[in-house]
Amino acid sequence: MTFTAIDFETATGHSHSACAVGIVTVEDSIITEEYYTLIQPPNNEYWYRNIMVHGIKPVETLDKPMFDDLYPEIHKRLFGRKIVAHNEAFDRNVLAKTMRWYGLYYDELEIADKWECTCRIYRAKGYKPANLKACSDRNGIALNHHEALSDARACAKLYILHDNQMKLHL
Repeated sequence: MTFTAIDFETATGHSHSACAVGIVTVEDSIITEEYYTLIQPPNNEYWYRNIMVHGIKPVETLDKPMFDDLYPEIHKRLFGRKIVAHNEAFDRNVLAKTMRWYGLYYDELEIADKWECTCRIYRAKGYKPANLKACSDRNGIALNHHEALSDARACAKLYILHDNQMKLHL
């Protein structure tokens, strides 16, 4: 199984305010590469509520590149891949809206309109709650919640676990 797991953190309630991204590449069910970077959001603006969730402060991104400068690295990790996220609607929306904000075209990534969603998968398995922390705890997956790379890694491991369980039932 080959796919890419992704997680974004945002600086404000606006979807185009990505301030961190974690991307985990999986080849044949093995994590082969991890990528993490802070991103300077538009005007380096943060909302207190978001800082309280992920702990990233404006001073940490003041000298970081903006999304359009990082996009070549992100593009090469996502292009044409199956994408997985724990709350896929949120992360897909952040990617699409951030790209639009910077005049980039989502369609050029050649990825699905809807991604695989480990939250939806584990909710269907009967997990309550099915948030990333609960799913990770229940399956013994280490997680530093709301740190983008840790979240993406946990998502990747949950998706691999799900795939392995599906193979056992075939």
